[in-house]
Amino acid sequence: MTVSPVVPGTAAEQVTTALFRVLALLRIGVMGWAIYKIVERADEFARPWAAWIVLAIIVLWTGIMTWAYDDPRRRRLPLYLADLGLSIALILSSLWIQSAEQLAAHTAHMPTFWVMAAVLAWSVGRGWLAGLGAAVAVSAADEVVKQSLGNQTIENIFLLVIGSMLVGYAAQLLREAIEAKAAADFATAVAAERARLARAVHDGTLQVLALVQRRGLEAGGEFAELGRLAGEQEAALRSLIRQQDALPSSLSGDVVDVSAAAEQLTVGRNLHLSVVTPGRPLLVPAGIAHELMAAASSCLDNIALHVGAGASAWLLLEDLGDEVAVTVRDEGPGIAPGRLDEAVRQGRLGISDSIRGRIEEFGGAATLVTAPGQGTEWELRVPLP
Repeated sequence: MTVSPVVPGTAAEQVTTALFRVLALLRIGVMGWAIYKIVERADEFARPWAAWIVLAIIVLWTGIMTWAYDDPRRRRLPLYLADLGLSIALILSSLWIQSAEQLAAHTAHMPTFWVMAAVLAWSVGRGWLAGLGAAVAVSAADEVVKQSLGNQTIENIFLLVIGSMLVGYAAQLLREAIEAKAAADFATAVAAERARLARAVHDGTLQVLALVQRRGLEAGGEFAELGRLAGEQEAALRSLIRQQDALPSSLSGDVVDVSAAAEQLTVGRNLHLSVVTPGRPLLVPAGIAHELMAAASSCLDNIALHVGAGASAWLLLEDLGDEVAVTVRDEGPGIAPGRLDEAVRQGRLGISDSIRGRIEEFGGAATLVTAPGQGTEWELRVPLP
């Protein structure tokens, strides 16, 4: 399992930053050990002055890496490569700095355990497989210095390899757990807000619209048209509430099976609706799925309103690779030329807002094909990220 891309600003990114701060403390700790070992063996080196340069590099690089890894914007591949490359270079410097006796005795290389910080940075930031690769690279450099593998060297390599894999795997599991909790909390908050809005709409707006519809029809004349419009808006609001109950509550970065959501559009409709889906889960970002199904639902509401209860309708969901498409068709009377423009001028924005507006928000297109006596067909296409 490799690390999943960490989306900026998410809970996973915050977890990764926290792990790098823990790693910074570890880096400082093993820096102290490297300083101790260099000072302790200062008189044994073939080139003591070079050993002091290595010590200064270790201290300076520890400070730079503590600062660099703390900002997600700086955690890019060149930073990881520079960290690992310097660690390997310091290991190989042992061939030049240490004496022949030290090399023959398999003395610890110049940076000692300090190099483990670079390996674990790969594990935390880029996954256990990348961490394993970094551990292998460091181990290979160690073998070049030692020229042969003693028991102590083999044990150190084993611990470095196993540690890199476990840290990377644990970091990914922690990110996934935090993301799952954040998604669950978000879904709970959305569901609570949805229920509150539904109660407010039901107790207030719907009742007022129903009253206006009834009184307008009773009064007749111009008031009848007002009553009819109120009835349309009441039906649209009830449909919206029904959509919110049927669709998944998460509008975050999660994915949703839009095939299952399309099947839910048959619930509570007085239509002979046939739904055709790919026959398998079609996973798309939740925000796209929500708006796409809401636009399709508006198309179906228009069929029920203008064609009549019990009308036949068809909904086709297609996976086009880089796009997802929904086609909604009926065999009603169609729409007369210029009727949509007239509706917009009258302030009736159902098609422009509920259908086209939703789709165009995601860079898609809503295409209407209709003619008097030839039914209506909507094609809704939304590109996938």
